[in-house]
This record gives sequence, C-alpha cells and structure tokens, in this order.
Amino acid sequence: MPQIRVDNLSKAYRVAEREAGAMGAVKGLFRRRHRTVEALKHICFSLDEGELLGFIGPNGAGKSTTIKILSGILIPTSGVCEVGGLTPWKDRIAHVARIGVVFGQRTQLWWDLPVIESFQLLRDIYRVPETSFRRSRDQMVGLLRIEPLLDTPVRQLSLGQRMRCEIAAAMLHSPRILFLDEPTIGLDATSKLAVRDFVKVLNRDQGVTVILTTHDMHDIEALAKRVIVIGNGVVLRDASLEAMRAEIVGERRLVVDFADDVAALSIEGVAVVAHDGRTQTLAFDPRRIAPHRLISQITADHEVEDLHLEEPPIEEVVARFYALHGADEA
Repeated sequence: MPQIRVDNLSKAYRVAEREAGAMGAVKGLFRRRHRTVEALKHICFSLDEGELLGFIGPNGAGKSTTIKILSGILIPTSGVCEVGGLTPWKDRIAHVARIGVVFGQRTQLWWDLPVIESFQLLRDIYRVPETSFRRSRDQMVGLLRIEPLLDTPVRQLSLGQRMRCEIAAAMLHSPRILFLDEPTIGLDATSKLAVRDFVKVLNRDQGVTVILTTHDMHDIEALAKRVIVIGNGVVLRDASLEAMRAEIVGERRLVVDFADDVAALSIEGVAVVAHDGRTQTLAFDPRRIAPHRLISQITADHEVEDLHLEEPPIEEVVARFYALHGADEA
C-alpha cells in the first residue's frame, strides 16, 4: 500500500477582480466581480515508503499548493489525499506528528531566541520524550554541522546557517515523511552541498520518504531518481530523469579540447553548440552517428588534448519539456 496516495486532487481559488483606477475602486464597493483560478486539476500520483521524489514545474504550476495540501495546511476543492492512511486536513494533529515540513521562505524557529531554545520549544510542542529528543537533536546537529550555531539567536544567522537549522528543527520529532519546498533557495554552494548530503543520508540510511520541490535542477539531479513535472495544475510527466532525457533530448554532447586553434567543425549530423578558444562542444544524435565513429573522425583530422562525452544539462531538458507541453516558465 502506498505511503502517499493522491487521486483526482483539485484546488480552486475564487479571486476578486476590479477595474483599474479610482472609478474601478468605487464600483468595486457596490458590485464585486470574481474569477476562479484552478491551481490543481485532478492530479494523481502515489509514493511508496522510502522514495525520494523530485516535484518540479514553473512558477504557479501548483507545486507549493500540493505540498500544503499534503501537509494539511490547505483543504482541496475535491479529490482524495491520504498520507500514511490519514487525511491531512481532517486528521491534522495526528498527521503533523508524523511529518516534517521545510518551506524555504518561511521559518519555524523563533527569531530572537538562540537555536537550541527553539529546538527545546519544538520538543514541547511535539511532546517528544527527553531521551528521544536528545538522540534526534544530537544526530541532526552532527549531520548538518550546526553545533557552533546552537547558542546564536536565529536573527544573527546567515541564510545558509538558518536553513540547516530549519531542516534540523523539522526532524527533531523523527518524522517518517519530509516535505522540502525550495530548501536551497538563495544558498551558497557550500550550504547547498551540506543540505544535499543530509537529505541523501536521511533517505538512504533512515528510509525517510522525501518530496523535494525546487527550481534548482542540480538539486533534483543529485537527489531524485523519480521526477513528477507539473504545469498549469496538471501532472505532465511522472518518470525518471533518464527517461525524460531520452524522450525530450535524443542527443549527446562531445566536449573536445584541441591542441591548436581549430575552426568550428563541419561534420554531417553534428552541431557545434559552444566554441570557447580551443574547446568545442558538439551535439549529435547517437542513433545517426555512433560516438566512437565521431571521435575517430575528429582525432584522425586534428590533434586532441582531451575529450569527454556528457548528457545535455538537466536545465535544458526541463526547459524543452516545458516548451513541448505548453507550460509557461516564469
């Protein structure tokens, strides 16, 4: 039985409208106009225990709305949503005791308190036994390397430091499901790597189910084997990154470092997509020209210092997918 089941889930908002200008404001006092915005349109998916799912899409696609419904913050207009056998918005107290949630632009820590005091308050809120709390706290502190930060007021932390503390706070009650909504937004490279390493360990070693929404495709590529792409409130694709690449981009890249300056290569079936000094990046369809044949042809005609094959960047794959399915990227 899936740990998370979403079936025909929809969410619509009623939004007030008025004409621009002072007259529009006056008219709005007497006659209100409204329109309906469909944030989610009959989406369906399921997730087994221990999976790590990347949930991606352009701004306004419905990602955060889905996470808020799954975490019990929002009530859907229609459809079924079960998390661990519970309906999030109906069984909210029991539900929130079993999940952890991190919103990249929201905080669950107290701004003027030292981090350790926020942790202790969360222990009381979740009614975590002292022994279990200390075990979880020490484990999170070690994994996220935040021991030097525990006595620092939250308002004095950098964004990267605060986000690591936020993730630790979400795991103090040992939830079996973790929702991460843009957890690395605005972080520097070091902080991003720390968060990624932590999520990997949590999912791999402790079997925690993770749903990750992010615009950082490097996070998705580093962590998620399965990806759901959502656009305009509809699930567009539920597959692996490898399957998406094969579906959207039937090409590979060959990066060649020449020993001397070489004019842009002209080879049938091959396109030069980047030319920087002595380095050229070639795009080709391996079904039309085999990589070893292309390499042999280039090395026969030119002296080469180095070369390597690579896949198209994940950002390019996702951008092409949005364009193919008419999802507006913002």
